[in-house]
Amino acid sequence: MLIDGGPGPVAAEEIEILSLPLWAWQVTFAVVGVVALALLARTVWEPTVRSLRWWALGNVVVNAGIAVTGATVRVTSSGLGCSEWPKCTEESFVPVGTDHSAFNAAIEFGNRTLTFLVLAVGVIVFIATLRLRPRRRDLRVMATVIPLGVLGQAVLGGITVWTDLHPASVASHFLLSMVVVVVAVAYYVRCREPEGVLRPTVGPAARALATALLPVGFLLLAAGTVVTGTGPHGGDAEAPRWGFDLVLVTRVHSVLAWAVLAGALAMVVLTLRTGSRTARVQSLLLAGAVLLQGVLGYVQYLLGLPEWLVVLHVLGSALVWIAILRLYFGTAERVSAPEGAPAAPAEAVR
Repeated sequence: MLIDGGPGPVAAEEIEILSLPLWAWQVTFAVVGVVALALLARTVWEPTVRSLRWWALGNVVVNAGIAVTGATVRVTSSGLGCSEWPKCTEESFVPVGTDHSAFNAAIEFGNRTLTFLVLAVGVIVFIATLRLRPRRRDLRVMATVIPLGVLGQAVLGGITVWTDLHPASVASHFLLSMVVVVVAVAYYVRCREPEGVLRPTVGPAARALATALLPVGFLLLAAGTVVTGTGPHGGDAEAPRWGFDLVLVTRVHSVLAWAVLAGALAMVVLTLRTGSRTARVQSLLLAGAVLLQGVLGYVQYLLGLPEWLVVLHVLGSALVWIAILRLYFGTAERVSAPEGAPAAPAEAVR
């Protein structure tokens, strides 16, 4: 499904709704969204584990979601809809008088405004963590890293624009989102556990395999960015591309996906024999996610990488990564240390 932004470059302010330019509605949406989050966040002053987990889940969703909206920018060739950073154009922070179509400018500017919502959720979790009693150093560390990661994403987005969407910067932009997701998922899991000692809930083989799936899964994500940087969806018609053989890098990506699937199926077998219900369920969820993602990947490849399937595939990538993380964290849990035992070191990510 190819969406045509128009016959040629036109000023972004030509798109109007109720006599207001589209960018004004986008700014309003972002402001209203941040205010709504602030009103919903009144629980941060007296946070409970339950309320904190809901906000932590929101952290996971928005940080994974911004990667999907970024893919929408890319497949619609809107990556340079705002050709400057932090401004949209040399003269303005909003898309007025851009060199791209109004459609492209609106997509890119809209993605930039969503960053404020992602940052707002991160700040809310940070404040709630500071207010939490008893104090949790491990949670404070993670709650600090997440909004800093979002700010880093914004800066890396600027570098991506300055390099005219070089595939290396585009790949780094996506992978940083996935790194922030690691911390967000760790926070989500850890906030309901005590600051105690780590106790495996599966056998040594299953724990080792779940740990091994982390680097393999990240390599799978990285290989996907190489396929993206070699393929047709560069974010702009003039964006540089890598000169790799598309079939070859796609096969490498596919081999890594099969490796993750094999690991997931092995985890299912291991956790059926010895393991907690949580690890067993997470193993099944990972296997299902990889199978669906694999089918989607082959279909999009055979159909010539249609735009809407590419966006779905990026969403699937984020879900598979989250499933890998949930499986890893599901193979062990923190429990209160026995009375008189030495305190366990506070670790940001176990």
